[in-house]
Amino acid sequence: MKNAQKIVGLIPAGGRASRLNPLPFSKELFPVGFHATDKGLRPKVVSHYLLEKMRHAKITTAYIILREGKWDIPSYFGDGKLLDMHLAYLMMDLPFGVPFTLDQAYPFIKDSMVALGFPDMIFHPDDAFGELRLRLEESEAEVVLGLFPAHNPSKTDMVELDERGRVRRIHIKPHCTELLYAWEIAVWTPVFTEFLHEYVLSLREKYKKRRTDSGEQEELHVGNVFQAAIKNRMRVDSVLFQDGSCLDIGTPEDLISAIHRATLDKANRSVKI
Repeated sequence: MKNAQKIVGLIPAGGRASRLNPLPFSKELFPVGFHATDKGLRPKVVSHYLLEKMRHAKITTAYIILREGKWDIPSYFGDGKLLDMHLAYLMMDLPFGVPFTLDQAYPFIKDSMVALGFPDMIFHPDDAFGELRLRLEESEAEVVLGLFPAHNPSKTDMVELDERGRVRRIHIKPHCTELLYAWEIAVWTPVFTEFLHEYVLSLREKYKKRRTDSGEQEELHVGNVFQAAIKNRMRVDSVLFQDGSCLDIGTPEDLISAIHRATLDKANRSVKI
């Protein structure tokens, strides 16, 4: 078993929500359901669910990486008292994809275990991060991915496993596939944090030049970095949540589904009470 390390949350919140715009606020603050407070029920924003799952796994510190203009997120969550957490906010730099955004936290997370989650996703079970952390601590892996049934493979990264449950390959948003599961959350060690840092550093000038030459913004995916790590013989394991669920609210259709589920959950709880 690896020595116990501090674990911190890492949350990229630099997206533009282009598929939902125009919005009067950041997508991460879209209300989806309600939560109980000492003043009664209050709206529950979508990113609250992710922070709640992290807190369930005894993660008490998280770094949220923002794009300029998304000041409503720190205004809403503040220092994290709402979830009994310590929250800090960083600014993204290069707009070339989530790995570049995550690397902004490198000086603060390089000696810690990291739990990655996306603030526009709602997933179950509640103890998912805890299961990933346990697998990481008990194995020789440097990364453990949380896998969930994929309902639209062309929108996500599909995962190919070997017979031991180790990740063999990441398929980035495939148009056609027989694979069933996508990675949605991850936990990793400082070894992978260092690999991520060096990897994006090696690509900075390449991506800057492509943008200058073509005027287009090419995006690097986190799945690309996981695949590069596998190619470099880094062990990437998985925990399969076969009966779990994960919903991204990034499109109007998925947002409607999330609101509908939250409404049903509230109705079911009311009936039980």
